[in-house]
Amino acid sequence: MNRWLLGAVALLLCAHAQAEAAWRWQMPPGMPAPRVPADNPMSARKVELGRRLFYDTRLSSTGAYSCASCHQQARAFTDGRARALGATGELHPRSAMSLANVAYNARFGWEDPDTASLEAQAAIPMLNTAPIELGVAGNEARILAALQRDRFYAREFPRVFPESRRGLRLEHVQKALAAFERTLISGSSAYDRAVYGDDASALSPLARRGLRLFTSPELACSSCHGGPAFAGDGASFHHNGLTPPAALAGLFARTRRPDDAGRFRAPGLRNIALTAPYMHDGRLATLREVIAHYASGGVHAPQQSERVRGFTLREGDADALVAFLEALTDEAFVRDPRFADPFVIAGDRRAR
Repeated sequence: MNRWLLGAVALLLCAHAQAEAAWRWQMPPGMPAPRVPADNPMSARKVELGRRLFYDTRLSSTGAYSCASCHQQARAFTDGRARALGATGELHPRSAMSLANVAYNARFGWEDPDTASLEAQAAIPMLNTAPIELGVAGNEARILAALQRDRFYAREFPRVFPESRRGLRLEHVQKALAAFERTLISGSSAYDRAVYGDDASALSPLARRGLRLFTSPELACSSCHGGPAFAGDGASFHHNGLTPPAALAGLFARTRRPDDAGRFRAPGLRNIALTAPYMHDGRLATLREVIAHYASGGVHAPQQSERVRGFTLREGDADALVAFLEALTDEAFVRDPRFADPFVIAGDRRAR
């Protein structure tokens, strides 16, 4: 290799390294920077590429569906349905989980004990066939070819993933999607302003009463929904007393252990007021119904978590709990243009 060519290669590598190093987290007070896997470093180009893919309906078998179809920003990246709907119209047995603060998850999905990275999770809606979600399985070559014909992707994929010059792969799509989803940090609610911003007026007296109830030993809501994402450790699965016990559902579907029947991962509660209906199958329509369920103590199934034991609500307690949960709504997050649909912003609705 001659000196000119060596110099050109060095410049390309340097430019790529600078682009990768350009990323700076913009973290709300109190929120830690997420862990980033060594084989998928963050960069502004990669995040923007992932955002475009997240909203691009060409990433589905029908050309009419995208990740954003089930994860809408205005709904804190859920869809308002009891059960998610796939690209071909097939109903998913589970509701769409919020992507707010998904960067902190130790596990993903309602009942998946194995998927431990956003990169791996990104493959599931693309390749799942039971039920079909995006419907990419069996259509990989056609979909990747369509993406490569797009001028933006033809320019950006090689810049972000130089090895994609030898062939674009789903792995590159997964990594770009994961980088974008890792930026979906929600931490600017009234609760955050009160706790991390020293704004004593941010929480109403009723919401403060709700916070005390939420963390009290009697209700113990925070025993499953603690931490910065209000999701506990993000890797624990609980039978929360729902009826019917759904003998083949929950963690049992993966482990086949009887004790795992009806056990689901505790979701994060940030922006929970925007993500109705609730529970893994959307069976409860309102936050008041959720509170009433836990107050009742559930069905007392053998697998039921000992943390779900019921409690007594005094007059006004339900109102206070709802006020606190509503104080977890982050209006800046659901309106942040960094997370919005780039096709709508650009006035290009072709891919929607």
